[in-house]
Amino acid sequence: MNEKSYEQKLREEGFSGVFTHRDCPNACYPDHTHHGMTAHVVIEGLITVTSEGKTVKYGPGERFDVPAGAVHSAIIGPEGCLYVIGEK
Repeated sequence: MNEKSYEQKLREEGFSGVFTHRDCPNACYPDHTHHGMTAHVVIEGLITVTSEGKTVKYGPGERFDVPAGAVHSAIIGPEGCLYVIGEK
């Protein structure tokens, strides 16, 4: 699937804020939360997410969801990362 297909799928799942985002290499997001649930589908590159005591690396075609209010952090891989984000 391409990014437009993933955007459409997230909209069908009820995510109202859906967009594609590109992070630069090695970007770092320290611990933070979101008011609503978020879904992320990686298109290119890698992102490593730490949440609820677990650290997981996600690559192309993989999806991870973050519950509302969950503390999490992320580190982008050395080639950057393109991903589709949905927010509820």
